[in-house]
Amino acid sequence: MSRTRERVERDRPERSERLSADSAIAAEVKSLVVAGERDAARERFGDLVASQQRRAVRLAYQYLRDTHDADEAVQDAFVKVFTHITSYREELPFEVWFTRILVNACLDLRKARARRLRWVLPIERPYAPEGTRPEVPDRGRTTEDKLVARARVKEIAAAVDQLPERQRTVFMLSHFGNQTTSQVSEALGVSEATVRVHLFRAVRKLRRLLEREP
Repeated sequence: MSRTRERVERDRPERSERLSADSAIAAEVKSLVVAGERDAARERFGDLVASQQRRAVRLAYQYLRDTHDADEAVQDAFVKVFTHITSYREELPFEVWFTRILVNACLDLRKARARRLRWVLPIERPYAPEGTRPEVPDRGRTTEDKLVARARVKEIAAAVDQLPERQRTVFMLSHFGNQTTSQVSEALGVSEATVRVHLFRAVRKLRRLLEREP
């Protein structure tokens, strides 16, 4: 083990008391990159990817409604994280910093997709291949129950897409990204009070939209 990595390992317990385990790993990766030990940094970064990937894909899918696009956005976000890891501030939870990068990657992909669609005929896509949506136990449910549940998921997704951009972002970070009000506040650079207002308005509008569904 290199001296740089030994020093990082010694420093990790104190840092872990204040922040998450992933924040400590991100700080270690940063230290290794700064020390020029990029191979060791890439190896350690793999642990960070393994820890964050499932949540990231779930969040990206809620933004993009397309499995391939969600995977692309997540991979792009991880590449940007590693490329800019030296700008990571150790006092900031890694999850907040990463979520901000991931959301921007999703928004960029949505804009690029919108530009592409101006030049092609719209093609109806399936909502998502089997097994790509959040896992829900199916035991004991009839085929009719599953179809009704799937239709309801589509209704909710369509309603979320009708929210204003900021409300939609706050709602998805809170409900699909499992972010606290404080984390959403840091990720978006707004006050917690503003986050709570956007979340309240988003939920209220979703209820109205879903109540109008036949």
